[in-house]
Amino acid sequence: MSNDHPTVLLVEDEPAQREVLSYNLKSEGFDVVTAADGDEAMMLVEEEMPDIIVLDWMLPGISGIEICRRLKSKTETRAIPVLMLSARAEEVDRVRGLETGADDYVVKPYSVLELMARVRTQLRRVRPSTMGARLEYEDILLDSETHRVTRGDNALKLGPTEFRLLSTFMEKPGRVWSREQLLDRVWGRDIYVDSRTVDVHVGRLRKALCVHGGEDPLRTVRGAGYALG
Repeated sequence: MSNDHPTVLLVEDEPAQREVLSYNLKSEGFDVVTAADGDEAMMLVEEEMPDIIVLDWMLPGISGIEICRRLKSKTETRAIPVLMLSARAEEVDRVRGLETGADDYVVKPYSVLELMARVRTQLRRVRPSTMGARLEYEDILLDSETHRVTRGDNALKLGPTEFRLLSTFMEKPGRVWSREQLLDRVWGRDIYVDSRTVDVHVGRLRKALCVHGGEDPLRTVRGAGYALG
């Protein structure tokens, strides 16, 4: 999915509940994929690598708690925020959910408005650019709401792809992104683009960032990919 629309994986076995939440999440501008049980959820996590998972505790087959435990024990899925839904209001259950690695815990019945706000809060933490945040790195400022980028006192002209690339780099300075990861994040998994296209757009981004002088902040890591700083 493209950088502009965060992907939510909604795991809920009750069809009516799933429908309501899916509708509301889509209305908020999210891309939504749904699963009705734990096995389907685990498969979709690998296929989609969602930005956040809204996960019901009580599921047929693998429980929500067990899914959360598995996701948080794997390096590649550990950073995905998990928002647990449960009818269990007891403090001991809430603590168990959070101790298993859930990033937030919402007790049923819940207000859909509150749930949407909590989803946005978690996404602001992991994908700030999609939530209209301003990102800063040294003298570079990116405003995702107005789609403007400045370096020092100079406004920079960036195409939409270069803008999405830069916001990805600025969300996690220092992190090395492989070409495949950048393709998934910037172009979307459903679009076939040659990995060399990434090199072309990184080259354009470098040129745009240095058009008024200043050091190139992007780093090429041999055999691994690219990083900011």
